[in-house]
Amino acid sequence: MFDVIIAGCGPTGAMLAAELRRHDVRVLVLEKETEPKSFIRIVGLHIRSIELLAMRGLLDRVLEHGRRRPAGGFFAAINKPAPAGLDSAHAYLLGIPQPVVERLLEEHAVELGAQVRHGTAVVGFEQDDEGVTVELADGERLRTRYLVGCDGARSTVRKLLGVGFPGEPSRTDTLMGEMEVGAPQEEITAKVAQVQELHKPFWLRPFGGGVYSVVVPAAGVSDRAEPPTIEDFRHQLQAIAGTDFGVHSPRWLSRFGDATRLVDRYRVGRVLLAGDAAHIHPPTGGQGLNLGIQDAFNLGWKLAAHLRGWAPENLLDTYQAERHPVAADVLDNTRAQMELLSTEPGPQAVRRLLTELMDFDQVNQYLIEKITAVGIRYDFGEGPDLLGRRLRDLDLKQGKLYEQLHQGRGLVLDRTERLSAGGWSDRVDLIADPTAALDAPAVLLRPDGYVAWIGEDQQDLDDHLTRWFGKPA
Repeated sequence: MFDVIIAGCGPTGAMLAAELRRHDVRVLVLEKETEPKSFIRIVGLHIRSIELLAMRGLLDRVLEHGRRRPAGGFFAAINKPAPAGLDSAHAYLLGIPQPVVERLLEEHAVELGAQVRHGTAVVGFEQDDEGVTVELADGERLRTRYLVGCDGARSTVRKLLGVGFPGEPSRTDTLMGEMEVGAPQEEITAKVAQVQELHKPFWLRPFGGGVYSVVVPAAGVSDRAEPPTIEDFRHQLQAIAGTDFGVHSPRWLSRFGDATRLVDRYRVGRVLLAGDAAHIHPPTGGQGLNLGIQDAFNLGWKLAAHLRGWAPENLLDTYQAERHPVAADVLDNTRAQMELLSTEPGPQAVRRLLTELMDFDQVNQYLIEKITAVGIRYDFGEGPDLLGRRLRDLDLKQGKLYEQLHQGRGLVLDRTERLSAGGWSDRVDLIADPTAALDAPAVLLRPDGYVAWIGEDQQDLDDHLTRWFGKPA
C-alpha cells in the first residue's frame, strides 16, 4: 500500500512527489504518456517559483538550462521594465523549455525515492475511510492512503471526483509556437506594428539565430486536442498579415483558448487536486506552470505532516483555504489581460490608461508582484504586514536563508538569541543570528517559506508552533 498516488508527472506532480519524499512518504506517480513531449515549448519561471527551487537546492541545476530575462512587461504584454524595488534576490524571469523542467523535476523526485510509472493511466477509483483503491487502464488495482490528481486541464481524477468546475468556456483561439522566419527583420517589424493595430494578440518576437516566437489568432478550430501544423500557421499569418513571413522549421507548435475555470473544492475526502486539474486559464502572463508548482509546495508538507501523524487538526484544510483564493486571483488577472488584448475601442482605452499608470513604479511593481506571486499574503490573522508573506533570501552567518530550507522543515530565525524550538526540533530548525537583516526580532517560517509568526515571546512562539506543527514531541 502506498501513502500517496499522484496521477500525472508534469511539473506539479513531480514537485509534489519530491516534497512528499523529503518526509519519507511512500509515493507512486502514474503518468499516462510513455514518452516526453515532442515539442520544445519555452515557459517562464517567475520569481516565486525560482525562489522555491532555491529553497530546495534545485535552482543551480535548473539555471544551467534556462535563459534569464528582465522581470518586466508581463501584464497584457505592456512593455514596461521592472522597477528597482523588487524585493527578491532572484528578480528575473527564467525562460526554459518545458520538457526540460519536467525532466529535471522528475529526476529530482526519483533521486529522493519516488516511484514513477510511465504509460499508466488512472481510469477509476473508490475511496473509503481507510484509503483509496485506484484502477488503472490495464485493470490493475492499487491501494493508497491518498490520491492526488495532477493530471492536467482534462483531468480524469477531477471528472471522476465530480466536483464543480465553474467558469467560462473558450471564446477565442490562438496559435502559438517557435519557428524560424525567412523574412528580413525590417519587414517583420513594420508588418507586425501594422497588424497589431487590429489584432493585439499577434506578434513575431526574435529569440536569436533566426528563431521567433509567433502568436497569431486562429479561426475555424475544430478540435483543440489536435496540435496545429506549420501549414496552419502559414494560413493564419497569410490571412491576417498578408504574408506568412517565410516561417519554417518549427521547434514547437500549440494552440490555446481562453477558457477560465476553477474547481469548487480542492479536496473531497482522501482525493485532492492540484495544478491544471484544479484551475485553467489563458496563458497571458505565463502563470499556469508556476501556479501548479506553488500548489505542490503548499500541499506537500501538509499532506506529509498528516501522514506522519504530527499535523495539527485542520492543517490539510488550509491547502484549499490558501490556494483557492490565489488561483481565483490568477483567473481574474488573466481575464483582465485578455480584455486588454481586445481590439475594441473600450478595452483599448483602458489599455492606454493602464500603460500610463504603469509609469508609476508602485503600480508597475504591484502588477509584477501579482503576476510573479511575490505579492501573495495568506490570511494568518491580524499582525504585521510581513505575516503570511514570503521572506526574501537573506544573508545569514550560516550562509543564505534558503539554503537552510533544503530539507523542507520549518525554521525559527531568531535575532534575540533567546528562543528555542523545544519539543518541535524534530520538525523545526532554529537559527540564532543577531546580524540577520530582518525587520523583526524573530520569525517562524513554514516549510514553504511563508512567515507564520513574528515576535520575541517564547510562549507565543510555542502557541504558533503548535498551530502549524502540532503537539511537541
